[in-house]
Amino acid sequence: MDVKVPDIGDFSEVPVVSVLVSVGDTVAAEDPLIEVESDKATMEVPSPAAGVVKDIKVAEGDAVSEGSLILVLEVEGAAEAPKVAVSEAPSAPQAVAATGAATGAGDVHAEVVVLGSGPGGYTAAFRAADLGKKVVLIEKDSSLGGVCLNVGCIPSKALLHSAKVITEAEEMAEHGVSFAKPEVDLEKLRDWKESVVNQLTGGLGGLAKARKVQVVNGYGTFTGPNMIEVDNDGEKSTVSFDQCVIAAGSEPVTLPFIPHDDPRVIDSTGALELEDVPERLLVLGGGIIGLEMATVYDALGSKVTIVEFMDQIIPGADKDVVKPLHKRIEGRYEAILTKTKVTAVKATNAGLEVTMEGPKGEVVDTFDKVLVAVGRRPNGAKVNAAAAGVAVDERGFIAVDSQQRTGVPHIFAIGDVVGQPMLAHKAVHEGKVAAEVAAGHKRHFDARVIPSVAYTDPEVSWVGVTETQAKAEGMKVGKGVFPWAASGRSLSLGRSEGLTKLIFDEESERVIGAGIVGPNAGDLIAEVALAIEMGADAVDLGHTIHPHPTLSETINFAAEMFEGTITDLMPPRKKK
Repeated sequence: MDVKVPDIGDFSEVPVVSVLVSVGDTVAAEDPLIEVESDKATMEVPSPAAGVVKDIKVAEGDAVSEGSLILVLEVEGAAEAPKVAVSEAPSAPQAVAATGAATGAGDVHAEVVVLGSGPGGYTAAFRAADLGKKVVLIEKDSSLGGVCLNVGCIPSKALLHSAKVITEAEEMAEHGVSFAKPEVDLEKLRDWKESVVNQLTGGLGGLAKARKVQVVNGYGTFTGPNMIEVDNDGEKSTVSFDQCVIAAGSEPVTLPFIPHDDPRVIDSTGALELEDVPERLLVLGGGIIGLEMATVYDALGSKVTIVEFMDQIIPGADKDVVKPLHKRIEGRYEAILTKTKVTAVKATNAGLEVTMEGPKGEVVDTFDKVLVAVGRRPNGAKVNAAAAGVAVDERGFIAVDSQQRTGVPHIFAIGDVVGQPMLAHKAVHEGKVAAEVAAGHKRHFDARVIPSVAYTDPEVSWVGVTETQAKAEGMKVGKGVFPWAASGRSLSLGRSEGLTKLIFDEESERVIGAGIVGPNAGDLIAEVALAIEMGADAVDLGHTIHPHPTLSETINFAAEMFEGTITDLMPPRKKK
């Protein structure tokens, strides 16, 4: 049997971080074979059947996509591999036999219950209420907003703003404006961060009240196809429902060789608590989460080391887009170690002794704190969805169709639990789809692209087809690249390292992807996302008048670079 990579969500060319079997190994069905890592999650690929591993086709560091051959398996009790296309996702989600038997009316009844109040969850709840449904919103924490608002997207951006102010003040000395070294009051900084969070979460509480959405606090788990039990610190209640939206989110991945019970080992939540500023900080994982936290702690005074298993930081983006970020932080951080993995962490009185293996062999070093940022895993299995008949795979993901329905028609799922990419803005749109379908509307999740952003300094953003992906898949594409060294606005900011790259379909000349690096790249990428959704081509972007001088006109210029009509630089070729 040829075992291939199954549907892994909206990702391609993800790196293999571990090969978990060897030739000759006997494996059972659902045993993990390899582990792959996107920029936000680590996933295991299971064996589709029991058998003996005859040949392995991948190695650590290889990039794989849906359909890539992993290994050859000699299936037990069969002379040849059965005709099972494990690389193909089912045409529609399948239900499983419900293990829960709870029926009848709960302590509270809802036409629509939403389990989880993150960006996707509260969006689904509020939209369903706006469409006339009686809605109950279940949240395990005391405030609404989930990970994103409370311990993720929002507090991190508040601290990143502080980091930007500090670094900009430092760097203005090169331009004749010097400031004294800043005095950082961690308590006040934490209070300000929390005030931003409280303003948003408090606003959500007001919006829920205004919409007559009933909020039930506690940890919700299914006990039947139409029943959820809520445990609020030992006080239990039940919520029955006609329809349900699962928006249970995800949690940080932990590693077995790391002493996570040591307070010097932190995840992203611990990093945001900002208890202190360690002298030496090791960030395990060169993805978005790790690099954003590294940006904060570097500005506050920590000596930062990044360890990344792949050959570049932010593996999901093109290397030329990441290069300006790498070059800048290489000059600020203590070290950036790519092609390196951590194999052991030992807690000692002197600090955390870390063993690393890289191109130069084994290295042992000691750090004051270690931030583990190697991805997140979905919480699908933690809500006992099987009690309702909802299938949850071995990684914790729940399969859904384009209307966000699970295999149980009256139960929907959105956000991190349904697969990659694990991004709040994806969950928001999925939440609206689920709510509208639950209210009887004909709606599907049909986004062509979903942008990704690393809020580092400089920011890195990308959307649609990357150049790396296009080459791997043999796509005929062209590109237009505009260096920010030729942007008046970029130069006036003292930041000339950025670039804007657009990817075009060679035949239609429609834009199909983009990568941007530089200040405010996360804001700029939205224009390209809209252009892709609208089917815009190079002429549409090139002929759209952008204000001058702005960073946004670099999108205009990149389109002109592709067309060969640019006048601000020498065109790479003359097309028109």
